[in-house]
Amino acid sequence: MKRHLTELIQAALASLSQSGELTGEQPDIIIERTRDTRFGDFACNVAMLLAKRLGRKPRDVAELVVARLPASAQVAKVEIAGPGFINFTLSPEAVRAVVREVVEAGEAFGKSTVGNGQHVQVEFVSANPTGPLHVGHGRGAAYGATVADLLAAAGFRVHREYYINDAGRQMDILAASIWLRYLELGGEELQFPSNGYKSDDYVWDIAAALRNEHGQAFHHAAAVVFQDLPADEPQGGDKEEHIDAIVERAKELLGAGKYRTVFDKGLDAIIKDIRQDLEEFGVAYQEWYSERKLVESGAVDRAIARLEEAGYIYEKEGAKWFASTRFGDEKDRVVVRDNGVKTYFASDIAYHMEKFERGFDRIIDVWGADHHGYVPRVKAALQAMGQNPDLLDVLLVQFAILYRGGERVQMSTRAGSFVTLRELRKEVGNDAARFFYVMRKCEQHMDFDLDLAKSQSNDNPVFYIQYAHARICSVMRQMTEKGYSYDQGAGLAHLHLLTEDHELALFNRLGRYPEVVEAAALAHEPHQLAHYLRELANDFHTYYNAHQFLVDAAGLRDARLALILATRQVLANGLGLLGVSAPESM
Repeated sequence: MKRHLTELIQAALASLSQSGELTGEQPDIIIERTRDTRFGDFACNVAMLLAKRLGRKPRDVAELVVARLPASAQVAKVEIAGPGFINFTLSPEAVRAVVREVVEAGEAFGKSTVGNGQHVQVEFVSANPTGPLHVGHGRGAAYGATVADLLAAAGFRVHREYYINDAGRQMDILAASIWLRYLELGGEELQFPSNGYKSDDYVWDIAAALRNEHGQAFHHAAAVVFQDLPADEPQGGDKEEHIDAIVERAKELLGAGKYRTVFDKGLDAIIKDIRQDLEEFGVAYQEWYSERKLVESGAVDRAIARLEEAGYIYEKEGAKWFASTRFGDEKDRVVVRDNGVKTYFASDIAYHMEKFERGFDRIIDVWGADHHGYVPRVKAALQAMGQNPDLLDVLLVQFAILYRGGERVQMSTRAGSFVTLRELRKEVGNDAARFFYVMRKCEQHMDFDLDLAKSQSNDNPVFYIQYAHARICSVMRQMTEKGYSYDQGAGLAHLHLLTEDHELALFNRLGRYPEVVEAAALAHEPHQLAHYLRELANDFHTYYNAHQFLVDAAGLRDARLALILATRQVLANGLGLLGVSAPESM
């Protein structure tokens, strides 16, 4: 409907241009829903935008525009309100037409072409493959997947990507931890490093699999492994130096080939687990992109060379620095350390350079809120390489805090037992997890009430919405049991019989769905859709409690069934975009 009203305004402005009353380019026409239906259904502020150019009062300009509006059967009334808003009241036929639109479009209802086929890459989760996904990763997964699906529904070509951080120090620490557990399983007694992955069952499992597959092939005496190493923190040393020394000793004793086998054993096992966890959560990717392959391809060296050629790299104290302060960053950043090792940031620069080289029109990164400091430096690097940094959107997702019985669930990620995404899904189910994760703006802190998520009550929003869908399915089963049948054509032909307030509320709410999907996609705000579905479910439940659907009058019965079936379709479409099921019974 917004598109139709926009066309009417455009026609009026074109008429004014032809008569010479308006010159210059037409302004962007914005049509918005009115907050109060007493002032119509939609409003346009075009008169205020044109007033200064024409040297006239906005209300006078509004009168000019309204006088040139083409007649439309979908518009019952046009009024000028306030300082010059043009308000449109839709005809009853236009309001009811949404039911036919839903019936004809089915699963496609709500989709649009506003994205015009722009190629967008959405990179999300991208957790280090050093252990299972935890509940914080789960929020990023639900949010990123829903943003991607909303963009696809709005006409964008979406490429979903997981960046595997498989070339950094943490992966070396994981490999060393697995190897030490392997040695313990072979009978060696050792003091496990304080900065290793020491309390995680999965490390033991991978080590056991390594021993089952390779036997003693990787075995070395603990005395040899720890000989002359710098002290660990409990012994008064530096835990970072200690674990780095263990990594180097592992590489030395095992050799490149065997060390790579241990490394890959851990990487492959954890990536397999992460893939399975996400797939079971309804999250799929077009590509799993390896940082290691990025490095081996020479892309990191090439990115640094581009920055050097542009004059943004300088040397200080043996290291290479990127002059990111020249682009608004708070300080310059090291890209190559004094020992010749490239930093994580150097890989990040190369990865984002390569994203645009692959031809994406826009890039969306979904990161944890603790990465907020990375945003200006990555954008600075893109700008330094001649790329428009505004084409990169970084969406920061706050951590989710779990509550059970009103008490906060304690979590830790290295030395303790953290709550995994798989454990959360097992407790509350995929549907509740997916929905609860996107109920708030991504940058807002989230309190996840486990008891509420499991409850079958109207206070549980996902249950409330799914119950509306199941109730409509139940009505259709009751119809058959009572010996009635549904005639869709008759239902659409008799929609004029639906004049109750509850029916008009449903008509209006259904008509908003395409606007909500488009707005949620463009703003990257899935919570808009979640809130809409709650409101639609409330409109239906209120209607259900106030009126009988299976009345004797066939025309009225078919019309009401047509309305609630359209509601069921929109509920299913919206839940589908959120990654939530639409059950037929509950």
